[in-house]
Amino acid sequence: MASNLPPHSTPGSIQPGMAQIVERNIRELLKRQQQEEKQKSWQDALADSVTGFTGSLRFVFIHLGLFGGWIIWNLGWLGLKPFDPSFVVLAMFASVEAIFLSTFVLISQNRMAAQADKRADLNLQVSLLSEHEITRLLMMVTAMAKKLDVEEALHPEIAELSQDVQPEKVLDTLENFQQKFQSSASSSQPGQ
Repeated sequence: MASNLPPHSTPGSIQPGMAQIVERNIRELLKRQQQEEKQKSWQDALADSVTGFTGSLRFVFIHLGLFGGWIIWNLGWLGLKPFDPSFVVLAMFASVEAIFLSTFVLISQNRMAAQADKRADLNLQVSLLSEHEITRLLMMVTAMAKKLDVEEALHPEIAELSQDVQPEKVLDTLENFQQKFQSSASSSQPGQ
């Protein structure tokens, strides 16, 4: 039994009903994510750390404490001399902080968008390869069905399905339909 296991698997690690190739793919994807994490520049790591911290409840509680204490102190409720009675310094501090935090968030989002684009490209390539393989299988099955005189092999849709999809034509068709839909939607709006 152990010889049939994928590499790095133990006898109890394979989930029932899950193909070994799925586990291999999961392992490889996780390995790739770890490699990308290690290859991150220090700037990206810093931006991710700051974004991760600022998106936490700890950050919210720290700010509640700091801003709440600042406001209570400067309202004179603690009996201490206010150092920012008009809250101008607090507003400036919050504005500068917002500028830096939004920059860190944008840096992280740009990196995440680049990763999403890579995944989408991979997904497209796998889908195109799958479509090509299915088309070839359909052609082989159709040829066998014709040799066996199976009537369904002569269905007119089979010839169309036996052609590889050309992604550029699909994109053109999609864009044409979107333009038609947008123009019909804008012309049907009142006041146009």
